[in-house]
Amino acid sequence: MRSEPRTLLAKLCDRDKLTYRRFDKRFNETGVRLFGHSPNNPTCGETQFRRWTGGKLTGLPGPETCHVLEAMWPGHTAAQLFAAPLADDPQVPVFDLEERVHMTAREAHDGAGATAAASISDNTIDELRDQVVSLARRYHGLAAAGAYEAADTLRREIERHRDRTQVPFQQQTLMILNGQTAALLSVAAFDLGYFPSARTLARTTAVYGESTRFAPLQAYADGTLAYVAYHSGQSSEALAKARRALSYGGLGDVARRRLHAIAARAYAHLGDIASARRTIRLSEDRGQDTRDELHDEVGGEFGFSEERLAMSNSTTALLMGDAEQAEAEADRAIVLLGQRAQDEQSPHVLAGAAADLAYARLLSDNVEGAAEALSPLWDVPAEQRKTGVVVRTARIGRHLARPHYHGSQLPSQLREQVEEFTRVSPPYRLGPSMALLAIAP
Repeated sequence: MRSEPRTLLAKLCDRDKLTYRRFDKRFNETGVRLFGHSPNNPTCGETQFRRWTGGKLTGLPGPETCHVLEAMWPGHTAAQLFAAPLADDPQVPVFDLEERVHMTAREAHDGAGATAAASISDNTIDELRDQVVSLARRYHGLAAAGAYEAADTLRREIERHRDRTQVPFQQQTLMILNGQTAALLSVAAFDLGYFPSARTLARTTAVYGESTRFAPLQAYADGTLAYVAYHSGQSSEALAKARRALSYGGLGDVARRRLHAIAARAYAHLGDIASARRTIRLSEDRGQDTRDELHDEVGGEFGFSEERLAMSNSTTALLMGDAEQAEAEADRAIVLLGQRAQDEQSPHVLAGAAADLAYARLLSDNVEGAAEALSPLWDVPAEQRKTGVVVRTARIGRHLARPHYHGSQLPSQLREQVEEFTRVSPPYRLGPSMALLAIAP
């Protein structure tokens, strides 16, 4: 079976019985004859030869290459050699399909080899995924600065491997992992008091979620943007972000629990008490027993435990002025936390709940009860005193500075402890102080 050749060069090679090896030998010998023995002499690899004879070249090769080809077939210009042969040329035999099939097979093989070379091992991706999961689950026990460094190192490693693969599925997986590290970086930046950077990193997370159509990552990012917003005094923006996050499909019960808790806080900041109470009830709904790949499968910092929910709702109750509910929720958070193994207990949740419990008791003028509630707070290492805890503690300090307590020994002692606790915390030492002032209830 025969087919018309694509180029005059193909016909001439077939006429002269030039396989690639023979063509390459003659091409190199002609180059030496024209230019001498020089490392700069033009060459032609087998894939390039198949492109030349298959009519796949756009334009002409370099002038030296053209010179060699014209010397191999005097009487033909390079332009003629790479053009389709004249139909009435009697000197050139019909192109053999066998050679065409061989050429196609070689090109397909070379293309597959190039793709394989532009991929990475699936084991490498599994290892990176395990590292992201491990960091998310260890986050509660890490200092914010250490967590930030670990997440940034992991982010750079994922980026390095992204540059090494062109396989779509691998690119997709690595982008999701990149989004998860950006999310952890955003949380760490917030915990350190760097609100603008936390917002930028959360938006970066949202971009990865949108690009990969991974709704749980988008929802997590919008939830983070929401609490950065209300901690920056932008309560309406916070509520808008939380509502948008709740509109995404594919979210599990844990994701919705977190977002309802954030929305309830935003309502409380806005003074909409009825909506805040309704949304608190939604956050406590047991849901439909649905899960997603981020909040449940990865979990850790991406999760939202029952004790964390109770702590959050305690803070919301304080913003509503409901000291009784706040005390009940804070107590519940501490009890739930105590039921966990020691290495699973979050110092941040314990300290936050303790601070809320103390403030709720202060609202009832129970200073002794507040002092008792604060006792776990003083044991939190300085490097683990994150923004949420520092803000809650500073609120207690402001309350104790009221004229009502002037001259009283215990309030003065507690106020001094609060000042020292806050002074050595990372958000106070590293973050802009104005960010902490903006969220005073």
